[in-house]
Amino acid sequence: MRKIHAAIASNNPAKINAVSTVLTELNFDFDLQPVDAASGVSAQPFSIEETRHGAVNRAQTAVKAGFDVAIGLEGGVFEMENGLYLCNWGALATKEGQLYTAGGAQLPLPNEIAEQLKTGVELGPIMDAYTNEKGIRHHKGAVGILTAGLINRDEMFQHVVKLLLGQYLFGTD
Repeated sequence: MRKIHAAIASNNPAKINAVSTVLTELNFDFDLQPVDAASGVSAQPFSIEETRHGAVNRAQTAVKAGFDVAIGLEGGVFEMENGLYLCNWGALATKEGQLYTAGGAQLPLPNEIAEQLKTGVELGPIMDAYTNEKGIRHHKGAVGILTAGLINRDEMFQHVVKLLLGQYLFGTD
């Protein structure tokens, strides 16, 4: 397999680590570069559709910078009958124009966090205040707090990256 010139459409360390870890685990010969790519959606996506759309926008923007593939990852929330849930989505865009998407973990948010989100505050700052820490979104994420550290944000995104790469490999066979 030839060397893959890949982009992760983010400067967030948790997202970069997720993609790098999976590519290394799978023994891909790759050159991974972070690319600052806008999501084109709200700073705090508030539906499954908006979260997915953010990941797609990031991947499609980044791949245009001369990469073989680009991966966009986006975290968001969505409402169900019993409250707000955390969600995450990913997209892999190729220079040939293919697009693969996948969703990941979904986890209910405590009401006190959900109520703050509904006022327009982003989840990252809410979680920083909730835990009295800084930069939660760059490492353990809300998922790390809400699962008592059993899974962190980059591990959550690793699952999505594997789903994306699996589709990509299946589609290129």
